[in-house]
Amino acid sequence: MTAVRPDTVPQQAPAAQAPFPTGFLWGAATAAYQVEGAASERGRTPSIWDTFSHTPGKVVNGDTGDVAADHFHRYRDDVALMKRLGLQAYRFSVSWSRVQPTGRGPAVERGLDFYRSLVDELLLAGIKPVATLYHWDLPQELEDAGGWPERATAERFADYAAIMARALGDRVSMWTTLNEPWCSAFLGYGSGVHAPGRTEPAAALRAAHHLNLAHGRATEALRANLPAAAQTSVTLNLHQVRPLTDSAADVDAARRIDAVGNRVFTGPMLKGAYPEDLLTDTERIVNWPELIQEGDLAAIAAPIDVLGVNYYTPTIVSTPADGAGDTRNDGHGSSDHSPWPGSEHVAFHLAEGKPRTAMNWSVDPNGLHALLMDVSREHPDLPLMVTENGAAFDDAPDADGRVHDPERIAYLHGHLEAVRRAVADGADVRGYFLWSLMDNFEWGYGYGKRFGAVYVDYATQRRTPKSSALWYGDVIARHALPPEA
Repeated sequence: MTAVRPDTVPQQAPAAQAPFPTGFLWGAATAAYQVEGAASERGRTPSIWDTFSHTPGKVVNGDTGDVAADHFHRYRDDVALMKRLGLQAYRFSVSWSRVQPTGRGPAVERGLDFYRSLVDELLLAGIKPVATLYHWDLPQELEDAGGWPERATAERFADYAAIMARALGDRVSMWTTLNEPWCSAFLGYGSGVHAPGRTEPAAALRAAHHLNLAHGRATEALRANLPAAAQTSVTLNLHQVRPLTDSAADVDAARRIDAVGNRVFTGPMLKGAYPEDLLTDTERIVNWPELIQEGDLAAIAAPIDVLGVNYYTPTIVSTPADGAGDTRNDGHGSSDHSPWPGSEHVAFHLAEGKPRTAMNWSVDPNGLHALLMDVSREHPDLPLMVTENGAAFDDAPDADGRVHDPERIAYLHGHLEAVRRAVADGADVRGYFLWSLMDNFEWGYGYGKRFGAVYVDYATQRRTPKSSALWYGDVIARHALPPEA
């Protein structure tokens, strides 16, 4: 059962003038493989993350998502906890191989039933369900056929999107096609620190294009099967790129990383074309004219209603005088292989004088403000939503069983203030989803990194809201930030 003491549940705060707009949506997010567990129940088959985590040496301590936070069995308690904390929305992802075990053919109804039940429980609690179709867990059988570097995977994804829209479209009104396709393409097929663990620069770029195409095809499938009022979106982990200095070399390094880190997706998705500088930077690696087939760009640019933006830390880059790069400070895991095809020489730096999280990421809320303003200026008619923002710290219960995390509260306060400032400065930001609702399987780091606002004791699966969860509940109740501590 979920452990919530009555004295720790946030109370309704006195009415206050809200600095956030009317209708601003307050939520929290998770991902299927990170929280669900039940890895082989109800017909679910392995995804690439099952295979990767069970491969010795790929995940810290040999951890897997077999049980994770056991959300599959405990979702009712978890939804009750969300309600007590005052969440207005819950962003979850669907395990593709739980619904379509081979990535092809008809759905497994037993798999769909879990998501039907979860959505029904959320609606009963007055919490808006926000469904993400893909958060990195490709069915292993599709990877065995080539994975995202193969065009056919995009078509399979569109079929899966149609299945989900028909199953849940009467109850879920907000849909996200892909979460952070940059990670899927460049960490999965470039640096190899994410599943499926391949280190092939050409495959990474091919994967990026087919993920773009998958988004476009899935958007079309959603539109064909959802009510007209439903909203479609995609979530991108846009890098807030800064040159280390104003030298021409460092400015060019920033341009390069912006191209392969951001515009490889925003170009075709939002403008209908890949940026010319990206094509030039990477033409020695992949044959773009052969890769991009007729009709692809029009499909990829299918209109969306909201753009999800994930932000954790800025990306500071330079071009070393000797040409030797260091991709190990890019915040995306240690590897001898670069996730930046065509720009392997670029060096990455941590912000000086800033606090660090347990991930060794610099804490810099100004980066979120700058990112939201940049995207807003570039795409003024596209509403935005912060779909992930949060931090890992070394949390532990005290002698009374409480979990105090003042560093996370400071992090959230600073970043929510950055969102508030962006709204005041004209950015159309419609909501904020804290990452994450609860501690979970943190990919290659296993269970050693805790991003949750709710502490999970993995041995007992006992949930304990951290002080940040209670603080966030108070923010939601106020619809405003409290005075900074």
